[in-house]
Amino acid sequence: MVSLKRQNPWVIAFSGAILLIGIYTALFAPPSNFPTKSTITISKGSAAPSVARQLVDARVIARPSLFLFLLRMTGTSSFIKAGPYRFESPENLFVVMYRIVVGDYGLPSVRITFPEGTTVRDAASLIDGNLPEVSDADFLKLAKPYEGYLFPDTYVFPPSSDASSIVALMRINFNTKIAPLSAEITSSGRSLSDVITLASLIEREARSSESKRMVAGILENRLKLGMPLQVDAVFGYIFDRDTYSPSLKDLTVDSPYNTYTHTGLPPGPICNPGLDSIEAVLNPTKTDNLYYLTGRDGLMHYATTYAGHQANRRKYLR
Repeated sequence: MVSLKRQNPWVIAFSGAILLIGIYTALFAPPSNFPTKSTITISKGSAAPSVARQLVDARVIARPSLFLFLLRMTGTSSFIKAGPYRFESPENLFVVMYRIVVGDYGLPSVRITFPEGTTVRDAASLIDGNLPEVSDADFLKLAKPYEGYLFPDTYVFPPSSDASSIVALMRINFNTKIAPLSAEITSSGRSLSDVITLASLIEREARSSESKRMVAGILENRLKLGMPLQVDAVFGYIFDRDTYSPSLKDLTVDSPYNTYTHTGLPPGPICNPGLDSIEAVLNPTKTDNLYYLTGRDGLMHYATTYAGHQANRRKYLR
């Protein structure tokens, strides 16, 4: 009878470990050409099979069928989070799946400051410079109807932000900031739309709180008298440009926003005003002045008559 030589248990354990490592390497380890220090963007609404194919094409995972199997086994196929994912170093299949399911983007939140007087067009440029995954066209389409109602402030956006979530957050902030002024707006006799439209003109025309209240008083006087507001800032909005020193030709442009050829307020805000300008509309300076200008000295100069305004032009603009 032949006796079997008893195997060393350490050899058996070592062999088993080697086998497990081999299985792990074959199934779950990252590809050898994993895209280290790269960013992969998963589009909103992408289905699991599409995401699996995208990750394979990007060399983040090697086995799409196993990726999909794990999603099904864990019941997380419908929990995939869209957005940009940063991969600093190779990660195994389990880690990749976990990150995509919980939205672990590997990117810091993005801080963007929208100054008072920012237009929707300005905001789109700021977003594009900080959140390049957000399309200018998408943001402009969603934000344009809310010109004036996207509160200028400093925001911290998650890297997964899209145009819709950005607009929603800015709208919520507007409603929050304007709520304490609701009683004053009601007692002013103006609609919220008129208050914000007037505040947007003031925001682009004056700088200090004092000058804003004075300009608010002057524009209120003009509205009561049925005079054209003759606000130069509207031409930057009409022509979609940063400067708004209108030429004689500009003054005749056929636009409902042209405050030289139309009386009353323009049809909507020309920018997103801050609280200072909104409060100036609600608390204007009582004055007999009907004219104002900003001189080359950087100060505002006022006049009660057109003759006085012309004298100011000769004195402060030449």
